[in-house]
Amino acid sequence: MAGKPKLHYFNARGRMESIRWLLAAVGVEFEEKHMKTREDLEKLRKDGVLMFQQVPMVEIDGMKLVQTRAIFNYIANKHNLYGKDIKERALIDMYTEGIVDLNELVLIHPFLPPGEREASLTQIKDKAKNRYFPAFEKVLKSHGQDYLVGNRLSKGDILLVELLYNVEELDPSAITSFPLLQALKTRISNLPTVKKFLQPGSQRKPPVDDKCREEAKNIFH
Repeated sequence: MAGKPKLHYFNARGRMESIRWLLAAVGVEFEEKHMKTREDLEKLRKDGVLMFQQVPMVEIDGMKLVQTRAIFNYIANKHNLYGKDIKERALIDMYTEGIVDLNELVLIHPFLPPGEREASLTQIKDKAKNRYFPAFEKVLKSHGQDYLVGNRLSKGDILLVELLYNVEELDPSAITSFPLLQALKTRISNLPTVKKFLQPGSQRKPPVDDKCREEAKNIFH
């Protein structure tokens, strides 16, 4: 029997957080090996377990997977979060790419120099409210179903709800004009596995603070 997936990253959200969301949503318990220093990252590199010399890296089913989207897709395929056919997978991938585009801005935001954060926040709010959220609201309205694709839960739904939470931390009014996104957020949040992940004390990471910024600086710079 395969052991629990092991997640290699530093003790923060970053690109690993979406992977945590996916694993948690499908009820898979996982372990974390946190890097704390530059030496921890260099050791992984010297051990030859980082194909492209970078994290996140997930040990799962005898593999050492890198590249965030590859990890998404493996989890989605394994746990039936990837549609029923090639057309549905194409739509799920398309939506996921849009989600990741905006989430990248959100993830980078707290690590920017203080003087750059105001402009970053303005950009995030504008893109969320005027580009990405209207697009996803339109998708949900177009078919009137509970989920983005095929009326069944997919990686796109989970990652979109993670994004909604992330943006709302920066702008609490972010989805007030999008009733279908609000409904999707509620629906996903009420799934027992997700509800558990959203509780205090879970492996969900808190917003970035000064300690996290300093740790990231020590590891990656």
